[in-house]
Parts: sequence; structure tokens; C-alpha cells
Amino acid sequence: MTQGLILDAPISEEWRRFDAAPLDAIGASPRGAMPDVSAYWLDLPGPRLLFVDGAFVADASAPGPLEIAAAPLQTPANRFGTAGGGAQAGYILHLQPQAALDGPVQVVHATTGGIAHLSSKIVMLADAVASLVETHVGAGWSNASLSIELHEGARLMRAVRVHKQAGAHTDHCAVSVARAGSYTGTALVTGCRTARIETQLALTGEGAYGEAGGAVLTRGDENIDAATVIDHAMPEGTSRQTWRAVAADLSTASLASRAQVRRHAQKTDGEQSLRGLLLRRSATVNLKPELEIFADDVKCAHGATVGELDARALFYLQSHGIPEGPAKALLTRAFVADALDRIGDETVRDAFAADADKWLESAL
Repeated sequence: MTQGLILDAPISEEWRRFDAAPLDAIGASPRGAMPDVSAYWLDLPGPRLLFVDGAFVADASAPGPLEIAAAPLQTPANRFGTAGGGAQAGYILHLQPQAALDGPVQVVHATTGGIAHLSSKIVMLADAVASLVETHVGAGWSNASLSIELHEGARLMRAVRVHKQAGAHTDHCAVSVARAGSYTGTALVTGCRTARIETQLALTGEGAYGEAGGAVLTRGDENIDAATVIDHAMPEGTSRQTWRAVAADLSTASLASRAQVRRHAQKTDGEQSLRGLLLRRSATVNLKPELEIFADDVKCAHGATVGELDARALFYLQSHGIPEGPAKALLTRAFVADALDRIGDETVRDAFAADADKWLESAL
């Protein structure tokens, strides 16, 4: 039973918003047919990895420089790392100094039921450059762990989209960024009965940059929780946490962002922006920005707002001939784009925007 692993331990403040109740039933669901994942590959060069129910599918993949690992990797354990007792699969990417891949690493993780684990590791040496696009689809419960180690001047863009069709997804990512390195992570989560996206980002070198954010879209009785922590451990670090939540029906979206500035991390520049949009007053959005500052020469700011669509803007669009449904979709799309536009690659950004548009068409 997965329930003992999740609910018997005391619930910490960081996990208070996560809905663990459906995990036992979702994790016990039977396996089904392999879904068609062809539509999820982006027309970009670079390595492609397909995992189905936690197993690597070699004949549908092109690993390139990536090493495929059939055994559990030495990645930070998330709370559900041994749930269900299932085997773990994953990949290892190790880039030499100044290395750059031809295109993004694309990883599609499809589940047909039950529980599937994916445990992976990325190490990028000085001035290496790469991008990563992860897609989680299907039914059942997918559980992902990723450890990222960025050395001096290394840069990584990570984009994650989750479409689980009433399934569950848990995602734990731990990142360390050395001097002058850069990490940008953006997530789009739709369709999960319950999900948690967790990022722990440590800026361990001077002048390091870290960004974590994205969009959470909920409807029905879904409950999606996103939590990020950025630890400023050295001077002149910069961080951005930009999250948007859209909730409809009886659903719940929860966003929590915390920035920690240590005593000697002077000249830190940190910003948090959490915004929620209620499509129905029966829905719930929880926002929790948090700053923990021990240095005195910093520039840190946070903001959190929850509201409904602007009635005046909606009236303006309708008065210019746009029907109510498309007008609401336009305003909601602009609200979500505020977070998704931070994706640097145009093809990846357009794919995420199309996913959000598809969700809006069915939710409004």
C-alpha cells in the first residue's frame, strides 16, 4: 500500500496542500495499452528518449550521448521514491566543458496505469549548454526524480509538461548552480487528478542565476500543488519565481515559492510573482510567497494576487464583436502566457502555448 508511505508520517507545512488521498487507487489501477505519443515529439534535433511504464523503449528512442540506466540512480530521493516497490529507470547526461547539444533532450514518459518511476541525473561541466523538454502523459501515477549539477558558467533550460488524463504525477527536481551558471525551469500541468511539482534550487556560486515557475491549470475536482525553494548561498545571485494558476469548477491549485538568502549572500536580487485566476467562484487558489533574508544588502520582492477575469476587459472585447467564450479564452491565455513566455526556445514555447489553448477550449 502506498498510503502508509504517505499519510502515516506527520504532514509538514510544505506538504499541507498536496492531496495524497487518490494515490492508492491510481497506483493500483491496471496497466493498459501503450498510448500514441507521436504527437508529443517536437520537430527539433537532439536526443529522444521514450519510457513506457518506467521502462526504456530503445527502438523508439535516439539517446545520442545519454546513458540509459536500468537501476535506480543516485538522485535525491523524493517522498515517493519506493512507492509500490516498482523498478526505476532513468538516464544520465554528462557534458564536458564548453559542450553543446545540437538540440534539446526530449524525454517522453508515458504510463498506462499503476506506478512508474523515472530517476535521472544531469552533470554539466564548465560553460556547457543544453536544454531539456520532458513530457508526462497517460494514465496511472508517474513519479520523477531529477538531480542537476551545473558547474561554472554552465546553462540549462528545462521545460516540463504534464498531461495525465485523471492520473497522478509527482516530480522532485534538485539543482545546484555554480559560479555564473544559469538554470531556468518552466512547468505546465494539466489534467492530473492530483499532482505535485517540487523544485529545490541552490545557487552555490557567485553570480549564479536560477528561475523556477510555470502554469497550473485545474478543473473538475483536481488538486495540483507546485512548490519551489531557491537558496541564495553566495553573493550576487539572481532568482525569479513566476507562477500562474487557473482554477475552474471545484478544483484546487496551490502555489508556494520561497527564497532563502544566507547571511553572506550580499547583493542578491530575487523576485517572486504568484497570481491566481478563478474561472468559477467554487474553485480554490492558494498562494504562499515567502522570503527568508539574513543579508542586509539585497533587492528582494514578492507579490501574490487572486481574482477573476476583468469584467471591463471582457466587456470591451465583447463590444468589439468577440463572443463571450472566445473573449474569456483570450484573457485567460494572456494571463497564462505571462509565465510560459519565459521559455527561451520558440518551438518549445509554442508547443506549451498550444497545450494551454487546448485546455482552455475545453474548460471555458
